[in-house]
Amino acid sequence: MPDTPAASSETRRRIKTDQPHTARIWNYWLGGKDNYEVDQAAGDQIRKLHPGIGDYARADRLFLGRAVRYLAGECGIRQFLDIGTGLPTADNTHEVAQRTAPESRVVYVDNDPIVLAHAEALLYSTPQGRTAYLDEDLRNVDAILEQASQTLDLGEPVALMLLGVVIFIEDDEEAYGIVRRLLDALPAGSHLVLSHTITRPDMPDVDAAVAFWNEHGTPKLTQRTPAAVTRFFDGLELLDPGVVSCNRWRPDGGEAGLPAEVAMFGGVGRKA
Repeated sequence: MPDTPAASSETRRRIKTDQPHTARIWNYWLGGKDNYEVDQAAGDQIRKLHPGIGDYARADRLFLGRAVRYLAGECGIRQFLDIGTGLPTADNTHEVAQRTAPESRVVYVDNDPIVLAHAEALLYSTPQGRTAYLDEDLRNVDAILEQASQTLDLGEPVALMLLGVVIFIEDDEEAYGIVRRLLDALPAGSHLVLSHTITRPDMPDVDAAVAFWNEHGTPKLTQRTPAAVTRFFDGLELLDPGVVSCNRWRPDGGEAGLPAEVAMFGGVGRKA
């Protein structure tokens, strides 16, 4: 049975409908319905500054699917710790993993109250597998690991999924330290799947879009260079093709309509 938290009245009070929120804007760009007019207005304004911004959401989602299929299908991974879950949409981590291996276990982690409010829909698992949702901040590493261990066996390999979430940690050393502490708690054979918005001289409109967001939205975003994103994989075996535009990580033909590159880069690394 899935471990489904109740969406309490306190949780619903935490949802601010008068201020745009990144999870709801991402949902809007993906064609979802779990967003408000304020999110749509901000999302449209960001698209004016950077018309291709909606492609990031799609590229990142497709990257998640390909990475999970690879880990479940070719690497035999049966446990996934997905931090920064976001709002449920098609092909969530547990859905992709359990299509390949129905016994897969997935723990989702997010501290966004609107995600918690939708956790019941997110947590529908196969009978053979198990899913759970933790209402925690990425910074609370010890609490995440302690609670995740109630669903996952942390003595066996785990796929640590950090898609578009370390962008909310402004300080570089804190961000690298959080990822390192999470990986240190996982055994050999575990994998890191990470994506991150980048900054690059040939993509100035991305910087303008992020600046607009940081002035009007919440939470604030931090961009990093491709080299800085690659640093998150230090000490791991970085799988081919390395840290690249999400739609160029082992494409399978599902990227039709996407540009050659998006400013959301990702990679997969293995802990030896």
